[in-house]
Amino acid sequence: MVLSDTIKFILNDAPHEISGVAPTTTVLQYLREHLRLKGTKEGCAEGDCGACTVVLGEMIDGETRYKSVNACILFVPVLDGKHLITVEHLRDKESGALHPVQQAMVDCHGSQCGFCTPGFVMSLYALGHNKNKPDDTDIQNAIAGNLCRCTGYRPILDAARSMGGFKIPENTALKKLQRSSGLAYEADSIKFFAPHKAHEFSALLAEYPDAHILSGGTDIGLWVTKHHKELPVLIYTGEIASLRRVNETDDAIEIGSSVSYSDAFAHLADFDDSLAALLQRFASVQIRNSGTLGGNIANGSPIGDGAPFLIALGAQLVLRKAEDTRTIPIEDYFLAYGKQDLREGEFLEKIIVPRKPENVLFKTYKLSKRFDQDISAVCGAYALTITDGKITDVRIAYGGMAATPKRAEQTEKFLTGKNWTEENCRTAMEEMSKDYTPLTDMRASAAYRMQTAQNLLYRFFIETTQPDTQTRVYDYAR
Repeated sequence: MVLSDTIKFILNDAPHEISGVAPTTTVLQYLREHLRLKGTKEGCAEGDCGACTVVLGEMIDGETRYKSVNACILFVPVLDGKHLITVEHLRDKESGALHPVQQAMVDCHGSQCGFCTPGFVMSLYALGHNKNKPDDTDIQNAIAGNLCRCTGYRPILDAARSMGGFKIPENTALKKLQRSSGLAYEADSIKFFAPHKAHEFSALLAEYPDAHILSGGTDIGLWVTKHHKELPVLIYTGEIASLRRVNETDDAIEIGSSVSYSDAFAHLADFDDSLAALLQRFASVQIRNSGTLGGNIANGSPIGDGAPFLIALGAQLVLRKAEDTRTIPIEDYFLAYGKQDLREGEFLEKIIVPRKPENVLFKTYKLSKRFDQDISAVCGAYALTITDGKITDVRIAYGGMAATPKRAEQTEKFLTGKNWTEENCRTAMEEMSKDYTPLTDMRASAAYRMQTAQNLLYRFFIETTQPDTQTRVYDYAR
C-alpha cells in the first residue's frame, strides 16, 4: 500500500478531504471541533445515547447502502471512500424547507430541550430510507439507541409514524472515490492501515505484531474516548471483502469476521425465535451497524452476547496466518480472562455456524437491567439433541458466569443419556453449582447470577416441553 496523507470522502453533498488529523480522532470530534458543525451532539462518548448519530453511506457491490452509526466512536479514516451525512444536510438547500423527518418532529412536538433531537432525526432518516413503511416495531428498534432525557418519546413515535417515505439521493461522486488498493495513512505519529486483501492484512500483522486490529470500533473507540489510550498502529479490517462475506451452504453459515451484526442477524435470526429476540436486544441499531460478530468474539469478553449461542450451536472458528489456517471449536478459543487462543500473526477469518438439525431443541435468553441496549448480567444458550426420547447430546453455555464464556460441563454430563423430564431438569439445575463460581459486580450479585442461570435452564425445559406457555413466560421475563 502506498502511504497517503489524505482521507477522501463525501461530506453531505460535496467531496471532502482530511489530512494531518490523528487517525484516532473521532468523527464527532472532527465535525464539532474542526468543521464547527454543531448539530451532531456529544452525550456519552461511548455509543450509548445516540445524540451523535449520523448516517453513513458505503458502496457495496456497486450500490450505496446507508446506515445510522455513532459518530463518537468512529475514527475519521474509516470515512475514506464513504458518504457521511449530518443533520445540517437535511434541509432543502434551495427552498430552505425542512426534511419530512424534521417537519414531522415539529408538527408532532417531538422536540423538548432539543439536545437529543438531531440524533433522533438521523436515526429516523436512515429508517425512512431503508424501510418504505416502517411499523411500530421497526420504529422502536430504530430509535432504541437514542435516549431522550426529557422523556418525550410518544411525540417522537408519532413523528416517525407520520414522516412518510423517502430515499436518500444517490451521490454520483462516491464511485470515483473508491480505491483500487488499501489506504495507508499517518498523522501525529499514528499509523492507520486499511488493506483490501487478507494476505495484505497478514503481511501488516507480521510487520506490526503489536498493532491493534480495528473492525467495528465499538470497543476500541472507548479505549480512546474513555481510557485515553494511545494506539500507535491501527489495522482496519472493514475494507477486506473476504472478511465481510456471508456464505450459506446446506450444512452451515460461514460468517466473515468483519460482517456487521446487522448483516449477520439477517442470516442467524431464522435459527429460533429466541435467538432473533436476543439479536434484537444486542446493543442498538447504530452499534449493530458498526460492530461485528467477529469482533465480539475476538475480544473474548465474558459478557459478550455472541459467544453463548455460538457455543451452544457448535460453532467453529477459522484462524488464519498468511496462507495457513486452523479450525477450532469456539469454546476452545477462550482460555482465561483477557486471554484467547490466538497465536502471533493470526487473525480470526470466519465463524462457521452449523445448521440446527430437526431433533435439536435450542433456545437462548438474556437477562439485563434494561430490556433495550444493556449489557447482560447473565446470557444463557441451550441445545439438546433428543434421539428416541433420550438426550444424546447437550451443549449449555453461559456468559456472565465465569471469566470467559463457558460451557456447563458437569450439567451436560448429568443430562446426557437421560430423559428430558422436570425431575432431571431440576437436578441439572443443582449440578450447575459445580460448573460456575460467578462474581458479584455492578450488574448482579453472585447469588443472583447462579439462581437466574438455574432458572433459565428450567425456563428452557418449560418452553421445549410446554410450548403453549412460551409467550406468557417470555412476557413475564421482560
